[in-house]
Amino acid sequence: MARMPMPSPLPVKDGVGPTRLRVPTSGPWATIAEYVVARFDHMEADDLHRRFDAGEIVGIDGRPIGRGTALGEHVFIWYYRDLPVEVPVPFQEEILHVDDDLVVIDKPHFLPTTPGGRYLRESALVRLRTRLDNADLTPIHRLDRATAGLVLFSARPETRGAYQSLFEKRRIVKVYEAVSALPAGWDADAPAIGGHTVPVLYRNHIEARRGELRVVVDDAREPNSETLIEVSGTGMSASGRAVLHTILRPHTGRMHQLRVHLSALGVGILGDSWYPDLLPEAPDDHSLPLQLLARELEFTDPLSGVPRRFVTQRTLGEAPVTPGCRQAGPTPARSSHT
Repeated sequence: MARMPMPSPLPVKDGVGPTRLRVPTSGPWATIAEYVVARFDHMEADDLHRRFDAGEIVGIDGRPIGRGTALGEHVFIWYYRDLPVEVPVPFQEEILHVDDDLVVIDKPHFLPTTPGGRYLRESALVRLRTRLDNADLTPIHRLDRATAGLVLFSARPETRGAYQSLFEKRRIVKVYEAVSALPAGWDADAPAIGGHTVPVLYRNHIEARRGELRVVVDDAREPNSETLIEVSGTGMSASGRAVLHTILRPHTGRMHQLRVHLSALGVGILGDSWYPDLLPEAPDDHSLPLQLLARELEFTDPLSGVPRRFVTQRTLGEAPVTPGCRQAGPTPARSSHT
């Protein structure tokens, strides 16, 4: 059963929800304000005190917390982050479906699903809350900022858990596409990836660790991730690259799973700056986004019992345009949705 989030005493403001901070109940600080000043020592103490004095910091009951409030009187506090000046993400999400309970979008590359880091307003969630005037919108699952394709959003809290359970109980079929550099020595008569005859059912153990950007693979542990990898085709892309086009059917949903699995098989996804090697941080290269696309989502609606299928309208820019040896595989996705 999905855990219900702690209700916020502050409403969503301009599409951005308030931030919650856990406050220790004991320590070397006499007041909550002293702890906050120490916690955010990169900020001016006077500005933080001003926010306490202005009633901008509140407790679970929604009442302002003054700068003299003793440590231990509140476990959590809420406040609005000061929104930085953001460089607009120059790509627009497309809304494929809206009803009283569910919103489905086609997310572009480079747009994060939710606010984080230097992206607040420039996230799919904040854009949609503003665009649809619905502060209750919440993502049911997430795509990496670098990945394009389908994302489901809950439109109201009363039915959110029913849709979240589809992912928790693995009752939703997910299909992705990826494009990689064509492996050296590719044999069209005996296609194989990483020494495995295609299609490949690949498994390994993936662990996401707090504070680390990339996941850790531990081959000594029992696999906890599984992806079926099929070859859709090979050929030359519009940019002149010899490429391998794959269809990915993840049976689990571990962090970075598809990127890690293809990398482990020696066919890392084009445009991936994290796997197999973590490259130095650099500005987004809009000419070569990560060639990974969340193509299809299919499930039985938990409220109506009606089968539903959504298909992206996007394509991968490095997919083959001049065919090489095309392998038998899934029928290409139609640009439609149900």
